[in-house]
Amino acid sequence: MNQINLSKNLARLRRDRKITQEELADFIGVTKAAVSKWENGQTTPDILLLPQLANFFGVTVDELIGYVAQLSEEQIRRRYQELCESFVKLSFAEAWEQTRAVIHRYYSCYPFLFQAVVLYLNHYMLADSEEEKKGMLKEALHLCQRILQECRDVELCADAMAMKAVLKLRLGMPEEAIELLKPFTDLTRFSSQNGSVLIQAYCMAGKMEQAKSYAQARHYVDLLNLIGDAVQMIALQQNDRLRCAEIMRRVEKIMELYQFQRLHPNLASQYYYQAALAYMEQGDLKHALTALGQFQTCVSRIQDMEEITLHGDGYFDLLEEWIESFPLKGMAPRDKSLVKKSALDALSHPAFLELKETSEFQNICDRIRKGGALHD
Repeated sequence: MNQINLSKNLARLRRDRKITQEELADFIGVTKAAVSKWENGQTTPDILLLPQLANFFGVTVDELIGYVAQLSEEQIRRRYQELCESFVKLSFAEAWEQTRAVIHRYYSCYPFLFQAVVLYLNHYMLADSEEEKKGMLKEALHLCQRILQECRDVELCADAMAMKAVLKLRLGMPEEAIELLKPFTDLTRFSSQNGSVLIQAYCMAGKMEQAKSYAQARHYVDLLNLIGDAVQMIALQQNDRLRCAEIMRRVEKIMELYQFQRLHPNLASQYYYQAALAYMEQGDLKHALTALGQFQTCVSRIQDMEEITLHGDGYFDLLEEWIESFPLKGMAPRDKSLVKKSALDALSHPAFLELKETSEFQNICDRIRKGGALHD
């Protein structure tokens, strides 16, 4: 969204059309001096004259005053990154206030509002109090509701609905989250096959590159979903030692096959952390430490990255166009400097109390504190 800049726009439009200030003044019915003051920014035209001026130059009023209601994708990414940095450099209260000011400035740019929700969801845990955490989540919920009520972009509204359900969960409202999601997650619906149908359509239309690219991106997303679902399954089955062990055996074979620690170290770290919690629940301290060691390796790998971004590898080699289509182009939703804090906070979980005095656990914490370059 550009700043309103009527004076420069008036001067530019007049010169582009080779019109004198006097000719413009005669058409509008004002003096040449008035036009000169408009262009110098000393005064502004009466609001009732704006449609007449816009009509004279053959532009809209928005074009005349230089107002663009939507940020470009690049502007959204830049502002998101700036706001991420503010949560690192400033106090939480200052960063939150700065973010609010930017949100109010671009309140009609719904793609930006959605990314503001993402920003809130990835930084609310930095708040100093539970009240502030809930306050930020509720503000994010309000932004989702605004998108759903005012935006006509069906896909963006679907994303806002999904994000609204996530926020309801964070606020301890699981029943409301269920009601929001159930209509859109029925696995028996034919719409669940849309991806496969699209690949076939690309092939029939002779668009083989699009078919290959989309099929690979879908395969990649399916892999992420499989690992993400496994994290949930381990949490659900952690009291069933045999079932939990079988889930881990199968999933870790897949992670090894796809070199998942390198492909997506963030999700891999979530898997190993949940595995460690399950082992602690089962009283298996040895395997819990092994899982935490893998957790540390993933965290160190993230710390080693110059920039945390979504990426493919030698197998997933057609993802670039798909990643570029993301609003944030694969950019991490949080600043890398917060990785260490999040990891150390995770290790302070009461479940690991029995491990805190062991040298192995302390070494894992020390490696994370010292940063990357300590993994194999």
